[in-house]
Amino acid sequence: MAVTVVALVAAGVALAASPTKEKIARTAAGDAQAKAEVVRKADVGPGWKGGFKKPDLSSSMPCTSYRPKQNDLVLIGVAESMFSQPPFAVDSEAQVLRTAAMVKRDWQRTILDPRVIPCLKQGFTKALGSSSKLVSFRRIAFPRTAPLTRAFRAVFTVNTQLGEVPVEIDFVAMGSGRNELTLTLSGPAAARASLHGTAVRQARLLAGRARP
Repeated sequence: MAVTVVALVAAGVALAASPTKEKIARTAAGDAQAKAEVVRKADVGPGWKGGFKKPDLSSSMPCTSYRPKQNDLVLIGVAESMFSQPPFAVDSEAQVLRTAAMVKRDWQRTILDPRVIPCLKQGFTKALGSSSKLVSFRRIAFPRTAPLTRAFRAVFTVNTQLGEVPVEIDFVAMGSGRNELTLTLSGPAAARASLHGTAVRQARLLAGRARP
């Protein structure tokens, strides 16, 4: 269940995804740059399954009341990867915009805007479905792994044969130069310290790969 939620929510909260839609002008160089900036098999270690997946460029912000302007942005590269080792999962996406100024504008509109938390909370609630219940969604403290960095945490319960099981998702958004990076990790809430530590390590790794 957690793996499915990661995929649904990660698709809906990528920085440059919105009903107004950015312009798509992908280039070979842009896609190659994005591909170099997502989680790889070597980053997660043995026992994990997954790899690159086709990014969903048709996705939108997961609420109807929050429609940030995007049509003045130009996307030139995108890549996404997803790995899982139940009950843990990690999804990462990199988007390369034409200019660094576009990234800063997008960040102001889709990360710093005060409407982002209720919007993402609504997105998590929709993605969970009737078999799960959202307990909390909030911004969390996180190291400044990139010039622009912000992290959020969702805690929800999943109904199983053994009762309700608490699950946690950490979502990290980063901006660096022309690059927008998102990292989404999920696992049992009981493993919060390990999950958070992995998120910090992976975020530093991806930010270090971001090119100007």
